[in-house]
Amino acid sequence: MNEPQQKWTETIEANHSLFDLKLKEVWRYKDLVYMFVKRDFVSSFKQTILGPIWFFVNPILTTIVYLIVFGRIANLPTDGAPPLLFYLAGVTLWNYFSACLLGTSSTFIGNASIFGKVYFPRLVSPLSIVLSNLMRFGVQFLLFILGWAYYYSQGDIQPNIWILATPFLIILMALFALGVGMIFSALTTKYKDLSMLLGFGVSLYMYATPVIYPTSALPGFFKKLAFYNPLTGIFECFKYAWLGVGDFSPMMLVISTAIILILLAIGTVIFNKVEKTFMDTV
Repeated sequence: MNEPQQKWTETIEANHSLFDLKLKEVWRYKDLVYMFVKRDFVSSFKQTILGPIWFFVNPILTTIVYLIVFGRIANLPTDGAPPLLFYLAGVTLWNYFSACLLGTSSTFIGNASIFGKVYFPRLVSPLSIVLSNLMRFGVQFLLFILGWAYYYSQGDIQPNIWILATPFLIILMALFALGVGMIFSALTTKYKDLSMLLGFGVSLYMYATPVIYPTSALPGFFKKLAFYNPLTGIFECFKYAWLGVGDFSPMMLVISTAIILILLAIGTVIFNKVEKTFMDTV
């Protein structure tokens, strides 16, 4: 008699497309994503006196410092927008992007002990970082909304319909951080110096992004160069939408989207290639 053929509940295959993010498999592990998001969010203020209040303290103090240094001392223009709200908008967006990038860049190094013991889609880890930082962004965005509502009631700002593009801008930032983060997470498995270099590079990158200044303040050559910074279109669109100021044009957003998708594709290829062998080099 022929024995009934066994049906496996899980099949692990080595061969798959390097461009495949395996989102279906990630969806099957959505409970694990939720657990990682909860862990990251809770651990960020565990055993602290102020707890979640730090999510408000950080952007408030940073905005005040920027207001004094860049607004009062350096006297940088804000295109007519209230300086406090202008800097708060930039800080809110930048905090989310930088936290996602630095977090995802340490995916393999930071989770090597887990990856070596149990199988789950490796993409779960960087995705959980992006999502947990999205929760922090939501808290800080609420602070921005409160400030925005005050200045709007005073008639100091002129928002427009581009406000509706805000979710798309946030998704673009997340994909950009995810793509670049996956590239660096793969490279740091062999070259650990890159993790320190990335932290320094992110700090410098902020000054190449219109966080503390509008692109209209840049001279000709640097203004053209800024168009190819993926974050320029995102930041300028956000400020134009909510504050009604800036040098924004839809083409800037098209360029940003194209560059981000290319970097995401490159990051996916490198990430998928390295995840097979990184345990040999970590």
